[in-house]
Amino acid sequence: MANINSTPAAVQVSNVDREDTHRVYHRQERRRLWSFIAVLVLLTGVMLYSAMTGSLHVGVTQLLQGLWTGTDAQVNVVRDLRLPRIIIAVMAGAGLAVAGVLFQAVMKNPLADSGVIGISSGAALVSLIAVTVFPALYFWMPVFSFFGGALACLMVYGFSWRSGLHPVRLILIGVAVNAIFSGLGQSFNYRGSYAVTSLNQVTTSTLSMKKWVDVDVMLWYGGIGLILALLVASWCNYLALQEKTARNLGLNVTLVRVLISVVAVILASTATAIAGVIVFIGLLIPHIGRQLVGSDHRWLIPFSALAGGLLLLLADTLGRTVLAPQEIPASIIMAIIGGPFLIFLIRRSDRLHGR
Repeated sequence: MANINSTPAAVQVSNVDREDTHRVYHRQERRRLWSFIAVLVLLTGVMLYSAMTGSLHVGVTQLLQGLWTGTDAQVNVVRDLRLPRIIIAVMAGAGLAVAGVLFQAVMKNPLADSGVIGISSGAALVSLIAVTVFPALYFWMPVFSFFGGALACLMVYGFSWRSGLHPVRLILIGVAVNAIFSGLGQSFNYRGSYAVTSLNQVTTSTLSMKKWVDVDVMLWYGGIGLILALLVASWCNYLALQEKTARNLGLNVTLVRVLISVVAVILASTATAIAGVIVFIGLLIPHIGRQLVGSDHRWLIPFSALAGGLLLLLADTLGRTVLAPQEIPASIIMAIIGGPFLIFLIRRSDRLHGR
């Protein structure tokens, strides 16, 4: 009789657990949906504000009508000078944020960022050399930048690997690699006026004087990188498992890590080639994204792309307007924000590992 009476109770407990699971799942889905809606609304609002604000002020109605008709001289100036800057900021921020997500998935390290571990500085150096020696190959600059980023990535992996990628060792090696490439880049200050101009564009990251040809390059290479990132999202989820478990599921872990790293280098190198060296976006956005949409990379990657674009555009808009007509480079704004955040993540990592 005891067994007969306990069966309905067990079924009831099972039903309660199932209802709790469904409730938690629906709550997470709503949170994800509202997070996407919020970042889309904010991104649209900042894009409009950035287009209207500056040395030349235009209203919303005037802006939209001028873009449609093409007869408003003020709006034509905005279209030729301000819109390319906005598009590049959004695409570069998206690329850097998604690159951070991918590097963190491969390295299993929340401190991994293309700017911190030297990928961006390596890409900037080779890009600078290429545009100085072969100025006619400007459209191919992201390709040269990719080789520089790949070289830096190989150096970080090679010097950091010792029976695994230890988080602290990886960051220290990355900082050293970053210093090497940054020092080599600074040496181009003594190589002539064109190189100095190129160096300033790559290192200060003001995003000023961008043209539609820069937008074309950014959309082509950055768009391809973002599409590839979405395609490897499921692989990133597998890498979150234990390596033995992932191999038992039929995943070639080494090959997957290489391919995901290649996609991350494409994104970081393209953003660096066009927008310059900008750090900490790949640290800030993935961390915020995991809090809002979870660790599933099928959600985290598109959210990080939108939020990264929003963050860099906001930093560039603040730098352009807060001390107008003078500009504060977007890289400086991000360093002010990201430096304390990096310290916070390192201290949090030490607490988690009991040190």
